[in-house]
Amino acid sequence: MENEPDHENVEQSLCAKITEEELNKSFNLEASLSKFSYIDLDKELEFKNDLIDDKEFDIPQVDTPPTLESILNETDDEDESFVLEDPTLLNIDTIDSHSYDTSSVASSDSGDRTNLKRKKRLPDSFSLHGSVMRHSLLKGISAQIVSAADKVDAGLPTAIVVSSLIAVGTSHGLALIFGKYQNQALRLCLGSTSVGGQYGAISALSINNDCSRLLCGFAKGQITMWDLASGKLLRSITDAHPPGTAILHIKFTDDPTLAICNDSGGSVFELTFKRVMGVRTCESRCLFSGSKGEVCCIEPLHSKPDLKDHPITQFSLLAMASLTKILVIGLKPSLKVWMTFPYGRMDPSSVPLLAWHFVAAHNSVNPMLAFCRGDVVHFLLVKRDESGAIHVTKQKHLHLYYDLINFTWINSRTVVLLDSAEKLHVIDRQTQEELETVEISEVQLVYNSSHFKSLATGGNVSQALALVGEKACYQSISSFGGQIFYLGTKSVYVMMLRSWRERVDHLLKQDCLTEALALAWSFHEGKAKAVVGLSGDASKRKAVVADRMVEILFHYTDRALKKCPDQGKIQVMEQHFQDMVPVIVDYCLLLQRKDLLFSQMYDKLSENSVAKGVFLECLEPYILSDKLVGITPQVMKDLIVHFQDKKLMENVEALIVHMDITSLDIQQVVLMCWENHLYDAMIYVYNRGMNEFISPMEKLFKVIAPPLNAGKTLTDEQVVMGNKLLVYISCCLAGRAYPLGDIPEDLVPLVKNQVFEFLIRLHSAEASPEEEIYPYVRTLLHFDTREFLNVLALTFEDFKNDKQAVEYQQRIVDILLKVMVENSDFTPSQVGCLFTFLARQLAKPDNTLFVNRTLFDQVLEFLCSPDDDSRHSERQQVLLELLQAGGIVQFEESRLIRMAEKAEFYQICEFMYEREHQYDKIIDCYLRDPLREEEVFNYIHNILSIPGHSAEEKQSVWQKAMDHIEELVSLKPCKAAELVATHFSEQIETVLNKLQNQVLLFKFLRSLLDPREGVHVNQELLQISPCITEQFIELLCQFSPTQVIETLQVLEGYRLEETIQITQKYQLHEVTAYLLEKKGDVHGAFSIMLKRLQSKLQEITHQGETTREDPPLKAVEETTVETIALCQRNSHNLNQQQREALWFPLLEAMMAPQKLSSSATPHLHSEALKSLTMQVLNSMAAFIALPSILQRILQDPVYGKGKLGEIQGLILGMLDTFNYEQTLLETTTSLLNQDLHWSLCNLRASVTRGLNPKQDYCSICLQQYKRHQETADEIIVFSCGHLYHSFCLQNKECTIEIEGQARWTCYKCSSSYKAGKLSENSSEVKKGRITPSQVKMSPSCGPSKGDPAVKKATSEPALDPQQIQAFDRLCRLYRGSSRLALLTELSQSRGSESYRPFSGSQSGPASHSIFQNENFQLQLIPPPVTED
Repeated sequence: MENEPDHENVEQSLCAKITEEELNKSFNLEASLSKFSYIDLDKELEFKNDLIDDKEFDIPQVDTPPTLESILNETDDEDESFVLEDPTLLNIDTIDSHSYDTSSVASSDSGDRTNLKRKKRLPDSFSLHGSVMRHSLLKGISAQIVSAADKVDAGLPTAIVVSSLIAVGTSHGLALIFGKYQNQALRLCLGSTSVGGQYGAISALSINNDCSRLLCGFAKGQITMWDLASGKLLRSITDAHPPGTAILHIKFTDDPTLAICNDSGGSVFELTFKRVMGVRTCESRCLFSGSKGEVCCIEPLHSKPDLKDHPITQFSLLAMASLTKILVIGLKPSLKVWMTFPYGRMDPSSVPLLAWHFVAAHNSVNPMLAFCRGDVVHFLLVKRDESGAIHVTKQKHLHLYYDLINFTWINSRTVVLLDSAEKLHVIDRQTQEELETVEISEVQLVYNSSHFKSLATGGNVSQALALVGEKACYQSISSFGGQIFYLGTKSVYVMMLRSWRERVDHLLKQDCLTEALALAWSFHEGKAKAVVGLSGDASKRKAVVADRMVEILFHYTDRALKKCPDQGKIQVMEQHFQDMVPVIVDYCLLLQRKDLLFSQMYDKLSENSVAKGVFLECLEPYILSDKLVGITPQVMKDLIVHFQDKKLMENVEALIVHMDITSLDIQQVVLMCWENHLYDAMIYVYNRGMNEFISPMEKLFKVIAPPLNAGKTLTDEQVVMGNKLLVYISCCLAGRAYPLGDIPEDLVPLVKNQVFEFLIRLHSAEASPEEEIYPYVRTLLHFDTREFLNVLALTFEDFKNDKQAVEYQQRIVDILLKVMVENSDFTPSQVGCLFTFLARQLAKPDNTLFVNRTLFDQVLEFLCSPDDDSRHSERQQVLLELLQAGGIVQFEESRLIRMAEKAEFYQICEFMYEREHQYDKIIDCYLRDPLREEEVFNYIHNILSIPGHSAEEKQSVWQKAMDHIEELVSLKPCKAAELVATHFSEQIETVLNKLQNQVLLFKFLRSLLDPREGVHVNQELLQISPCITEQFIELLCQFSPTQVIETLQVLEGYRLEETIQITQKYQLHEVTAYLLEKKGDVHGAFSIMLKRLQSKLQEITHQGETTREDPPLKAVEETTVETIALCQRNSHNLNQQQREALWFPLLEAMMAPQKLSSSATPHLHSEALKSLTMQVLNSMAAFIALPSILQRILQDPVYGKGKLGEIQGLILGMLDTFNYEQTLLETTTSLLNQDLHWSLCNLRASVTRGLNPKQDYCSICLQQYKRHQETADEIIVFSCGHLYHSFCLQNKECTIEIEGQARWTCYKCSSSYKAGKLSENSSEVKKGRITPSQVKMSPSCGPSKGDPAVKKATSEPALDPQQIQAFDRLCRLYRGSSRLALLTELSQSRGSESYRPFSGSQSGPASHSIFQNENFQLQLIPPPVTED
């Protein structure tokens, strides 16, 4: 093994040069950061273990870990060959082999094509966390890099590594070694440009732990080792890996004799350095072959001196990232694979990243590996168990909205990420919160693209590795001791965490005082992230931060006063201080520095009157929420005066009851409260300031007693005082302080006794001779009897049964009775309240009160007094409450009922009857009570339907209801009918016999039988005999003849013959015709209608010339329309002869008046009659042949004698209609033939169209369609372009039954593929969701059993899916409704005509008809009739 005696001396000499005095400001932080990162891990365990994320899960352990050989022999999980997105990126011919790296991601060489698709953005975290990172330019090193390029032709920088020294490699093969201190002086320049010309650019650098050796990897594959103390070349290695590949990474392990290198072929090699007999050698061993998957990132686990004894370090762990997986292997004691982790699918241009760090988790410190590619970071925690095995557990991963090109740990809690747009993101690992974003495009970062493309050796790398290299910057970023160094084309920048004090000061410099205070408070509470520079225990840290916050608060106060606008409106000044002063108050109270707030801060703000006022107003919410107690007397006094001056007396009252007022002038405060009506505050001051509880009561009584005794109405102010007095007395008797809190326990009994003694005083302190006894009780009873008695009731509940309490209760009761019963100035309601209160007290099981029973009798007499009609309902309600409260035991029940009936207290009677279960008598109570008479129906229904009542009780109730049935029907006929139908449907005839009044009988039957009345009656269960229904129809004919037809249309259960006799009896001809038609006697119905029409026509004919009334003509029109409708409804079911027997008499009747009137003297209504005649002719033309009509007209003896001119208009109109209909028929037939021909042509073209598959493999098994040549397998091709084997489709159950035939459905396109279940609804076929298929038969097999091409004979021709889809496509070609659809609609509406009695005309198309479409404009009407 190598053993170099000069190693320790070199290190000591280096360390001796670097003394603490020489550390400049930029690097003072490094030691503290390093110390925080590693030494303070134990403290982190102790104080911050609660932030560790517990949602972790172990990666399952395997019994036998895989060997390295087995992994190397695995094939990568890439089924598809790698396809480069942009071939021009690898155009090697156009790239100069010496122009190595680009400096900005905006260039064509390193653009990010994925960041454009992400739009999500995180909120700006500056105001929350301040500036977390401090970044600065290392001017000395940057200047020397530029100088070296100019003076010694060093070339551009290509790589950087940092330890105690900073090493920078260049494109011409030089390694420049700089000191981190002493103004970053150049220590060494290793190598030469001639060697650079031979080896190429330096592509990777590494420094060992003790900073004594430097390894350089070159673009053409060579490796050199240098002594950093002397600058000597120790080794030049040319055979460590295959020739012609660039070194991408070279890394020392913790063992100085062991290093790892990774070349552009994707292979990884272990380098072992030995020194045998003074000769330095290097042995190489392949750890991973690039032929099995290219590794492009390696990271050995380094442990700092503090953790050198950690049990995991003995394994010398190495993490490797290939393009498809992550591996963690142990190099010692023997080579072993501990974990593999595949990536999954991601962007092939994203860069794999690895980073180790020791973190505190689960009460121990262990290494954690962060690995990422793209926008997800995974964290793996590595532990060693007692048996010596290594376990890897996966932690919560981090999802980002940007692609990463670098990942760096800055300490165990904070990571720094660099995205492809050259933005730095500082992230707190455990909360995953973004602390800061920094733009670093000014660095002009160096990228290692040329080495990944291996341009120096001819570009002999895979396309996949070259694509990853587009954004690779592994060698341009190096971290050490909590600092991150970034290598630019002409500069070196360093980034480090700011200390907590620096972060606060940075906000102060930017004049963000509020944000600075908030950040400092987060440090104080231990909630801040990425904290540096706070040490010691929690109390010590809080004290340090609190001191700094006090300094900021003083500065904030001075600034608030200084920045106040001197001129302008007072509102502007107030707004300024309202924005500033609450912040001061908030933080002083949070820091528990009331001394500071009420001394120095208050004194400063008092210099400005506006600021002082705002300050005092700011205190209000804290006082009201009891967060601020112990205000100094001066501030308290100023506070009250300020609110007084602003007339905010309600606020003053709210403040006083929350303050300790013992330090104020009590008398002055009481006087102020009384003058401003602040009664709550006055009571509070008396109670808390002087322990005086009776004086406030006396003061309030003096205000409200005089107007009450004089019988005057109280003002609103006095009502408020009275209510406060009642609440105050209630609080005192319950042991609670007023208005909030509790009375001290030792004072509670004393206060109760004082209040009782006060209330039962015989006279007040300064009583006049006219004052009545017990003034306080009397006043409260007059003010609010009910509430005062409630207060007493609550107090009695709290009393213990000792002798004194019993005496107090009895005394109070005696006084109440004496005051109220012996006085006539109390209302019945007030007296009732008293006796209700007494009844409740007496009904208690542990009652000790005594009340004379005769008093209750007196109250009963008083309440039931028939002499007083006023307050009837009030007196009844009071007595009811008294009885319900238990007072019924104080009365004789029979006497009580007699008095209640006498006073018409029906609710009292109901209460008493219910106790005795005399439910039938309760019905009388309801019927006699005008306020509740309509509730009798619900009451009867409840008694009869709710279980719990005996049969006898129900029978008595029903009997009572029957006795009063006329009363019930006249009250609410529908309710009465519902009651009878629900409970006693068998006794309907009995009910009808009891209803002697014909009008009531009619109303009852209409409610019972007519469903339009809204009564919920089941007619089937009711089983009413036809004679009852006919009785109702007869009553209907008497009382409402106009509604008979409407009612008959909805009525059921009547006999036609009997009903016809009834309607004939009352001469209701239209109703008789309706019934005859319903019976089937069409001619009988028609003859009645015809006679009626003829009589109406005769009325018109015999009208005088002077009469010009329209009603007779309107009656003729209505009768004509009804008769035409009758003929139209029935003509469908009659033969030609029967039709003529209907229509020709009607035509004769219409033409008769026109025959009588001569042409010289036309009748008054001749035009209207002609129009009606034409309407008859048009209607009958649909049922009777036109020649028959003409022949009948010409056979008429009147027209046969030369009067054809009079009917010329009728005949010409009929002929025009015939011509129009003939033309319409011919046109429609022509159009239909054209449509049918066009449709069939298109349908045939669609069905016979060939299908073009998108691929030549099955979309389910992903294998070539030719795979099953030997089996009887079919190839199914769908119109969507997908291709399947029929066996694959059968396994996926992609068939559907249509018209008894099995049809295929496309597995990928059908909705069942997404839902996971195949729908069997055939309507899906019609909607076009199931894709039709065609079958291509394999040449070796004939048609199978389920061949969809084989047609089966069915009862009706059915379209298969191809034809259905073609037909749907055909229908979509039409913009509107097709002519075919119009004719279909017409035929359907024509055939669906239904029987509608006496409806004047057939209803139009349905609401969903195409004729309702606003685009439909075809008008199917005959041309207008022309006259000569």
